[in-house]
Amino acid sequence: MAKKITKRDQDYSQWYIDVVKEAKLADHSPVRGCMVVRPNGFAIWENMKAALDKMFKDTGHENAYFPLFIPKSFLSKEAQHVEGFAKECAVVTHSRLKSVDGGVEVDPDSKLDEELIVRPTSETIIWDSYKNWIQSYRDLPIKINQWANVVRWEMRTRLFLRTMEFLWQEGHTAHATKEEAVEETEQMLEVYRTFAEEYMAMPVITGVKTESERFAGAVDTYCIESLMQDGKALQAGTSHFLGQNFAKAFDVKFQDQDGEHKHVWATSWGVSTRLIGGLIMTHSDDQGLVIPPKLAPNQVVVVPIYRSDEQRAEVLEYAEPVIKELEAKGISVKLDDRDNYKPGWKFAEHEVQGTPIRLAVGPRDVENSNLELARRDTLEKNIVSREGIAERIDEMLQTIQKDLFNNAKKRMDDRTRSVDSYEEFKKEIEKGGFIYAHWDGSEKTEQQIKEETKATIRCIPLKPDNNSGECMVTGKPSKRKVLFARAY
Repeated sequence: MAKKITKRDQDYSQWYIDVVKEAKLADHSPVRGCMVVRPNGFAIWENMKAALDKMFKDTGHENAYFPLFIPKSFLSKEAQHVEGFAKECAVVTHSRLKSVDGGVEVDPDSKLDEELIVRPTSETIIWDSYKNWIQSYRDLPIKINQWANVVRWEMRTRLFLRTMEFLWQEGHTAHATKEEAVEETEQMLEVYRTFAEEYMAMPVITGVKTESERFAGAVDTYCIESLMQDGKALQAGTSHFLGQNFAKAFDVKFQDQDGEHKHVWATSWGVSTRLIGGLIMTHSDDQGLVIPPKLAPNQVVVVPIYRSDEQRAEVLEYAEPVIKELEAKGISVKLDDRDNYKPGWKFAEHEVQGTPIRLAVGPRDVENSNLELARRDTLEKNIVSREGIAERIDEMLQTIQKDLFNNAKKRMDDRTRSVDSYEEFKKEIEKGGFIYAHWDGSEKTEQQIKEETKATIRCIPLKPDNNSGECMVTGKPSKRKVLFARAY
């Protein structure tokens, strides 16, 4: 199976497509720019969702659901918001079809009085509800999260990384003070950083977006930026301090303890199925998908090997208590006892699909009280004792999780450097990776760099070097270096 996968050093883009296809993560759909998420891909998303959902609830958030359709007039209430999303909106203009000559066409009599927007994001529809929910300081804070799908009419798409419709979560909170809202924004950025590094084993740099890169309608956009194996950056999550922009647009006020009416302060934050693309490009290899154990649909697969019904019964009887021991340790296990596939084919399938550990059990293993253990990330294979197998595998899964992070962190560190001159920057950006450089803070200079090098300012890091200097382009004063990269 792995022979179908293009090597990364030959064509990285094709390699990515091949891994998605061969690991059975997703397919292109009949609707251009959309995708069908297959069970393997959706299982990874479910594990991501479960981990994040717990982290959200542990920080005091509740889940709710808001409509898919948004009245067009809502988007026009916040000027920056509508300007940011106007070119990406799908618009519903009619409510029904009618049969014509064996086919269907739009019924012109069903034209809507007001067009509906298929949600590109939910700030406007949610703040219309918050207006009804908030009257007093006693109603605050409101900390809501929504798991949903959104539509953004993208012209250039790639499975998981950028599609017209995608799955995500979007948090929306309302607070009595600016300080509380900023604290919330920073807290959720830390939740995303923790999830990326501890679950996805994907190292990230945290920072604030420049004004031109902010979310439409935000005062500040915080982000986590990761580096893929090809040296391109991926924005993996964002947390926005919205100030009072949406509260004022929808006139959402509360009465404080002194009886004064004030506009609330707001945040929003989200990650999407783009994280699956990030996981693929951070860890996978020329053999296929590699998944961190904490997010693997199955952490261990057990493949029985036999040539007769008698051997089959013997091997399965031997494997059953092994599986129960692993499950008792909280390890997710799959027994692959399909009769219509040979063991070698199964090995290849589970390798390309990224199962962290494979156990093979044959008659000789039963006789010697052993197991064949294969580790996906290193492709190492060993014969191990049946004794203490659950403890051994539990420790190995933890080791794999740490090793994947450490390998990705080393790769990111090795490809992160600092430059002082624009000429040096132009040379270094061709090699890929993260580059720290001084910037004068102007949008004009930022745009010039983007046009001339295709590199963007990924973020103004939250951990600055505090070394002032001169902009590499204009020579004007710069308080600190910012992070550049070419990006997805």
